[in-house]
Amino acid sequence: MTSDARNGPSAIHAARIARVRQDLKKQRVPALLVTRRMDHLYLTGFTGEDSAVLVLPRALHVLSDGRFDEVINQECPWMTRWMRKGSLNAEVGKVCKQLKLRSLAIQGDGMTVADQAEIRKLARGTRLTVAPPIFAEMRRIKDDTEIKNLKLAIRIAEEAFKALRRTIRIGQTELEMAAQLEYEMKKRGASGPSFGSIVAEGANAALPHAHPGRRRVRAGSAILFDWGARVGFYCSDLTRMLFIGSIPPKMANVYAIVLAAQEKAIAALRPGERMCDVDEVARGHIARAGFSEAFNHGLGHGLGLDVHEAPSLSWRSDEKLRAGMVVTVEPGIYLPGVGGVRIEDDVLVTSSGHRVLTRLDKSLTGAVV
Repeated sequence: MTSDARNGPSAIHAARIARVRQDLKKQRVPALLVTRRMDHLYLTGFTGEDSAVLVLPRALHVLSDGRFDEVINQECPWMTRWMRKGSLNAEVGKVCKQLKLRSLAIQGDGMTVADQAEIRKLARGTRLTVAPPIFAEMRRIKDDTEIKNLKLAIRIAEEAFKALRRTIRIGQTELEMAAQLEYEMKKRGASGPSFGSIVAEGANAALPHAHPGRRRVRAGSAILFDWGARVGFYCSDLTRMLFIGSIPPKMANVYAIVLAAQEKAIAALRPGERMCDVDEVARGHIARAGFSEAFNHGLGHGLGLDVHEAPSLSWRSDEKLRAGMVVTVEPGIYLPGVGGVRIEDDVLVTSSGHRVLTRLDKSLTGAVV
């Protein structure tokens, strides 16, 4: 165990740490073990994986290993460090004993059942509890720095897509286009894609989470692209359609319905609106057009350090929108054996309504290559 008080946390991280401690005190949680990587990055700026951060009322401890010794020196030298030789679970048990922790809250979604059972054995005398969802609540609302990072991730994803569409040729496979798209994002500064890029030609687009394969571009192809760039650990998430040479009449009709549903839902985004009510705006429009069974997922989700995070913009949630939330809006219609259409934008909820952060053209005529 070593401690270094140099270079205290940044103002942003100091405020987040204070907020977490305040919430822990309010809920009478004496110690919190943060094992979800994006949560401890959000809290402290520490980027290492297979590590944990222990939050106490007057101290922060990072549990890691030799791979991240220099990373800690650069990112968070002000934390007390425990550099393990064995497993992370063993180090947690060691810390509990040495610090004489009577109770420790763990992230139920950041640790397997097997890990929890092992820690209980290794940290006898320390009672394990499930931590309250502090980070899910905090991360719902983005600050100015986060919004700036999200905008950059969006711009890179958009520019990469523009570059990709100039390279599309008859005969290319879904896999080739996905690889080109991810190359174009990295070329522009992304650390990688937000998720495995979806490129779905023809009937494959009827699968909302299709995997790129060997299907090839042909004249008249309708191709669905769902992709995003990860920049500074923040994720963008967009979906657009491209039609090769011409638009199949049935797809043109479906596209118009989906686009109208999306625009109506975006217009409904404002503080105080319930998630389920905004979902119903899009879902109702699609149902009235005769495709009630063809929109088989929620309208959207929160976006940030994880590509899917709170809140859930769907019929399942009666949570209300708040200023500072960034959500995707992505209705779709999927026709098995025929194809599908989805259009997705990233939207910031503001104090007076909303602001669409994505700028890519989504007109039907603009979708023809």
